[in-house]
Amino acid sequence: MPSVVITGGSRGIGADIARLFDSGGWSVVVGARSRPSSAYVNAASVLFFPMDVTRKEDHERICDFAIERAGRLDCYINCAGRSEWKSLEVIDETFLEDMLDVNLKGVLWGCRAAAERLQSDSSIINISSLAGKRGSANNAAYCMAKFGVNGLTQSLAKELGPKGIRVNAVCPVYVKTPGVISALERPEAPPGGEAVEDYFEKFTQANTALQRLPTGSEVASACLFLASEAASAITGQCINVDCGVLPQ
Repeated sequence: MPSVVITGGSRGIGADIARLFDSGGWSVVVGARSRPSSAYVNAASVLFFPMDVTRKEDHERICDFAIERAGRLDCYINCAGRSEWKSLEVIDETFLEDMLDVNLKGVLWGCRAAAERLQSDSSIINISSLAGKRGSANNAAYCMAKFGVNGLTQSLAKELGPKGIRVNAVCPVYVKTPGVISALERPEAPPGGEAVEDYFEKFTQANTALQRLPTGSEVASACLFLASEAASAITGQCINVDCGVLPQ
């Protein structure tokens, strides 16, 4: 069976991706700092590997673990990330390093480790964000990182294409995960102290074409498609999953 590694797969969008690939017959290895709850993924079939995505050695180790278990590696999904809004004047070196280490450098290390081990006709999928295509207030560090992920995706598609490795990114708008909700509750986040659900409702009505926000399972479906033979001619793309917030 085909094999996939999903970083940040213990919760949120990563857990949705893990569930869908598992149900689709893939051998799934989830990498994260904490073990996923059985409420999120099937512990009997989805394997857990403890890792810190800021360490390139951990990406190498999880790739080797997946290959040892499945005999091959067909897809590597960089999903681990963190979101937090801070205004320019309060961004310090520690905050910036953390945002870039997790959201950008961790993706690069994952791509590098995977590229050294993936066979031909395989793929890398980076979970980016609509924030990688347009800026927003108090979000400079996160946008900086996600713009970088999109540039990395396009560059590596050209570099790894001759090896038969496709590289794409998925760019969701808000998905109602615990991590996103927690980040939106902070003072400098867009709600500005307003209840997050009220903010979601106003944002949805004002910005989405479909009058709703995407779900984690819809992001997962885009990933499963990009990993499949049906997407064999698609590489270097940063695909919005945003219910029409940013038509392109």
